[in-house]
Amino acid sequence: MKRFGGKVLFLDRSDINTDEIIPAKYLTEISKEALKPHMLEDLKLEGFDPQSRQTLDAGVIVTRGNFGCGSSREHAPWVFEVNDINVVIASGFARIFRQNMFNCGMLAIELAEETIDKLFRHNDGRAEITFDFQQNTFTISSGKGSETFAYQIAEFDRALIKADGWVGFADARY
Repeated sequence: MKRFGGKVLFLDRSDINTDEIIPAKYLTEISKEALKPHMLEDLKLEGFDPQSRQTLDAGVIVTRGNFGCGSSREHAPWVFEVNDINVVIASGFARIFRQNMFNCGMLAIELAEETIDKLFRHNDGRAEITFDFQQNTFTISSGKGSETFAYQIAEFDRALIKADGWVGFADARY
């Protein structure tokens, strides 16, 4: 199972699409490692720098609705995985992006917009999230304090995560 948690990268915008996550011009790359330096390089968001320490040190993304919309491609979760970002928390996901996250053994956690707003209150440049995967909870800590939140994922998605993705799941069963 992958490592879940770490420093938080807050992306305060809805409708971040797969072309902004990993530009289409890199889809001919044959290794995940080749995608690594191009994560979020086309994302247009005031004050955002894809090469900043905050971006490069992140282990979790907190964002708004319809995350991962646009073209369906595994490369979008792959670029996060190769950059050690194994969790995206949002108020909504594009269906294919969400499933590709679980297929790669990564967490896509959907929470109510009000809960996402509470998480954004911790956006002080120091926020970190820790997970209790067995209890379906995570705790965000920042200079503004700590809060614990519950989340739900389907049992099949939980099995994919435990198997480190679809390939591990299939290898163990077929």
